[in-house]
Amino acid sequence: MDGKKLKVLAVDDDLINLKLLKSMLMKSPNVSAVVEAKNGADAIGVLKSQPDIDIILLDIIMPVMGGLEMLKVIRADESLQQVPVIVLTTDETKKGEALECGANGFLMKPVREKDVVAKIAQLTI
Repeated sequence: MDGKKLKVLAVDDDLINLKLLKSMLMKSPNVSAVVEAKNGADAIGVLKSQPDIDIILLDIIMPVMGGLEMLKVIRADESLQQVPVIVLTTDETKKGEALECGANGFLMKPVREKDVVAKIAQLTI
């Protein structure tokens, strides 16, 4: 991304997971900010109010609106289609479905800092 620092949207209903993700991401020299959302519906609101989000880290299983449902909504929205999405989950069987719904990447939980940073770099360079 031409040396531009990234604004990341982290979406997870588990507050501990969100805090861990934020901690990992803020250590990266490529990340300037991490915005948090606790479900897909909240995340869509964030994306509408903050169109400068560069990449999304998305849990699949959440209340209100899960990650796969959110993926379908943003991939149907022309203004959001290009935002890369990395799905995070403990259920490896969801990988194919996540990719079919428009995910750009997939990481198994618990995620490791080096894996998250590498996947973000892969999708944003």
